[in-house]
Amino acid sequence: MAIIYLTGFMGAGKTTVGQQLAEFLSFEVVDTDQYIENKLGQTIPDIFAKEGEQAFRTYETEALNEITGESLIVTTGGGIIQKKENRDIMKKKGVIIYLHCELEEIFNRLEGDESRPLLKGKNKEQVATLFADRLPHYEDANHVVDTTNQSLEDIVYTIKKKVE
Repeated sequence: MAIIYLTGFMGAGKTTVGQQLAEFLSFEVVDTDQYIENKLGQTIPDIFAKEGEQAFRTYETEALNEITGESLIVTTGGGIIQKKENRDIMKKKGVIIYLHCELEEIFNRLEGDESRPLLKGKNKEQVATLFADRLPHYEDANHVVDTTNQSLEDIVYTIKKKVE
């Protein structure tokens, strides 16, 4: 099997699900944000602060092009799907699984999380608008898996069935 890309809004569970799925399938897992941080020697918040969101989005595209392999799960940043080029790269190289999570659950999961640059200074309405803007791009995936109120085991099993 080629690459399984996990997409979804921040807080949908991409990193947690990716790690568990990789263990279950005996795949390797690569996180695009960690890949970028390791490559540049900077944190994502620092990249946003110093170079801006556009530069970060360029780094995401570079990462998608550079990350290759078989039996690989790639967990992505929540905004990676905004660029059609990124969606095309992922579709060409593998299968895209959109991890959907209802907004209220996302708010619960992200409460007090200061590590996400796009949440800083935003109220729930602004976050909801960001979610709504991205939703059509998320849904442009091969498969949709709802993570709202689902156990990690159920989510992993559902993904496994969809990619078999």
